[in-house]
Amino acid sequence: MWADLAYSLDRGRDRTLTRRGARALEVLSNSSADPPAVRFAKYDEFADATPEGDLIRVLDPAGRSLYPRFALAPPDFPWPQLNSNRADRFVDVTFRSRPYRVYQHPASLGSQSVLIVVGGQLEDNRQLLARFSAGLMAAIPALLAASALAGYLMSRRVLQPVDRITAAVRSISIGNLSERLPIRQTRDELERLAETFNQMLARLETAVAQIKRFTADASHELRSPLSYICAVTEYALRNPNLQADSRESFEGILEESLEATRLLEDMLMLARADAGHVDIQFEPTDLAALVKDVCEKARVLAEAKGHRLTVRCVQGPCEIRGDRSSLRRLIWTLLDNAIKYTPEGGSVDVKLHRNAEDVRLSVRDTGFGIPENLLPRVFERFFRADPARSQGEGTGLGLAIAKWIADVHQAAISVKSKSGAGSEFAVVFPLQQGSHGAKHGIWLHSP
Repeated sequence: MWADLAYSLDRGRDRTLTRRGARALEVLSNSSADPPAVRFAKYDEFADATPEGDLIRVLDPAGRSLYPRFALAPPDFPWPQLNSNRADRFVDVTFRSRPYRVYQHPASLGSQSVLIVVGGQLEDNRQLLARFSAGLMAAIPALLAASALAGYLMSRRVLQPVDRITAAVRSISIGNLSERLPIRQTRDELERLAETFNQMLARLETAVAQIKRFTADASHELRSPLSYICAVTEYALRNPNLQADSRESFEGILEESLEATRLLEDMLMLARADAGHVDIQFEPTDLAALVKDVCEKARVLAEAKGHRLTVRCVQGPCEIRGDRSSLRRLIWTLLDNAIKYTPEGGSVDVKLHRNAEDVRLSVRDTGFGIPENLLPRVFERFFRADPARSQGEGTGLGLAIAKWIADVHQAAISVKSKSGAGSEFAVVFPLQQGSHGAKHGIWLHSP
């Protein structure tokens, strides 16, 4: 805008000077047949009526003024040198600290060659350009703010479909791969992106379903041979005439077979849970009584390792809706891990606290602890944290099953730990629990 205005003002001034020169030549041409006094009078009248008429000169080829008695310019005005190539020319000069522009135009008056020289000040143009520049500088912050706001609003509107796709993708996990992104018939890149995501989800759903079926089938098929091995080994151990070396070997076989059986049972349970075929019965359950019962059974293991087991529960019943056997397994898993990964002479503290909105169960130990960088992975399947989990027995599926049980009950399970300083697992059960089966894909029975 500034450059266009400056250019327009300069061109406008040049056109004005050109018209003045043409008008002066017209006046002199029309009065060429008049007596000199009349011609001078007409030219003088034209010069008086013309703005800056004192800056109009008519020169002969030698540079002498042909009309020196009329419209005289200031004697010290810096007229440029005459144009020797007989062509129009514009020259910028400065007079008394003010800018001027001079136009030279060669012409003919009858048989006489003349040079029309017209000058005009540029101060008005400079002032106008300065005022426009000041206004522009003052308006730039507002224009930038308005442009930024408009750009932000437009970008938000343009990116809304991307936000919807992002939210839909984030909501899809391993448990709901059957969901698909909404597709709008816009025939643009976003529609193709959503279609590509849906195709990818379909492939992932197929692959995960195959893996789940394989895990469930393999676990189921391996149960029979393992059960047979356990039965034969137990029968062999009943033989009183069995040699000591053979008895030791059979006992090792039985121990490993039982461990493999437990692993298969855990794998089969998770596979069924993934497939949505776990039979869960939600009913009013006294969580306080359940915690006390499990702790009493775990006390034997704690005393065997010299642990001090402390149980603090709320007074009276603490009822939630849940599956009793699953909750028992969840509590046992947390207690078993605390006892298993705590050195001899340590302590395990179990606390059940209730407030107006939820019930919090925490199991704290003074065991090996878990490095902070591994905490986000403790609930993954087959994950073992070093050094704590590598120093004990287990399948690596206990906490994964505990996490699944907590999710089914709409509870939040978390862990706080520091390497060498023990761990604290906490499960928070909401007192107002909603529907479970629709969210987790399981078979429910509610009395």
